[in-house]
Amino acid sequence: MLYIAALPLLVYLSFKQKYKESIPARFFIFNNPRFKSDNGVWFHVCSLGEARALKPILELLKGCDIKITTITHTGQAEAKRYDAEVRYLPYEMLIPFWVKKQKFLIVLEAEFWYMLFSVARARGSRVVLLNARISEKSVKKYLQFAWFYKKILSHVEIVYAQSEADKNRFLALGARNIEVIGNIKLAGKITKTKEYKKPDVELIAAGSTHEGEEESILKSFVEYKKQSDAKLAVVPRHPERFEAVFLLMKKYADKNNLSISRFSQDKEFTTDMILVDAMGELNNIYAISDIAILGGAFREDVGGHNPLEPAHFGCKIITGKHFFHQKELFKYVHHVQYIEGDEIHKALMTCRDLPPSMVEEKINLEPVIDRIMKN
Repeated sequence: MLYIAALPLLVYLSFKQKYKESIPARFFIFNNPRFKSDNGVWFHVCSLGEARALKPILELLKGCDIKITTITHTGQAEAKRYDAEVRYLPYEMLIPFWVKKQKFLIVLEAEFWYMLFSVARARGSRVVLLNARISEKSVKKYLQFAWFYKKILSHVEIVYAQSEADKNRFLALGARNIEVIGNIKLAGKITKTKEYKKPDVELIAAGSTHEGEEESILKSFVEYKKQSDAKLAVVPRHPERFEAVFLLMKKYADKNNLSISRFSQDKEFTTDMILVDAMGELNNIYAISDIAILGGAFREDVGGHNPLEPAHFGCKIITGKHFFHQKELFKYVHHVQYIEGDEIHKALMTCRDLPPSMVEEKINLEPVIDRIMKN
């Protein structure tokens, strides 16, 4: 009944750029056929970050019949870079008509879909949770429905948890056979794809920013610019926001007599502010940056973004205090400033006396690969 009631909204959203591929595929199975074969290793991920995290695992599974499902269009685009069959995961009530038996269904992070788990298990697939987590912020909500999650987790063969805290939370929900292996994002090889010339002055990269965060960053940069010869590159998290962010940057540029450019038109860092309006460039920008203001953590509803990339390139990292989805990763990164949105200018000044951020930890994927290859 809810599905039928939502049909007008789904049809409307299908015409929007962000959803024109994912909604028809997920809610109407349009251009989203079942997998061709029935004995592969099926990974289910949500979005871009989880799809990227698959890379080191898939490199160790070369020769296997790999399938991947995603929820978001950015995750889908990333998954299509692998040698795999890639699909969108259909809406819950459509799953029984779509799922084929596979050797394994490996679900990443917190994608707990009852119909997915139960139907896959009923078809004969072995269900594994990989990089499994339950954030500190979400655990109370999970425990309120512990009876429901116990039913979901009863279909899971093994849970590979990110941390001991996650293990204890899964135990409280009734999970069994839990092994802590750490965060698989630590296994990813962080590289740059292009080489850009570093400016002669300090470059600040505002990476993976969300609505409301750019305003605080721009205010702080304007103040910092009065005391330091620096440039600011802003890399919004979602491409559909490029135009809105550029207009906001232009307002600050005009008001403070600063120069501004679009990265897609001029790949030189010659202006005071640069909007990076291109996908896949963030690591290339971090590689020539001195400071990274990591977005997604200055708002309470996002949960932060991956700090390993700016840390790998030796950026001095500034981020917000709402990084609950990345808490496990931040444990491995040293020399990070955690601040409120109105403290960015002060943090930029403090950066002068701080060493670059760094990552020390590693992860061993052998237990996961052994289970897949030997069974």
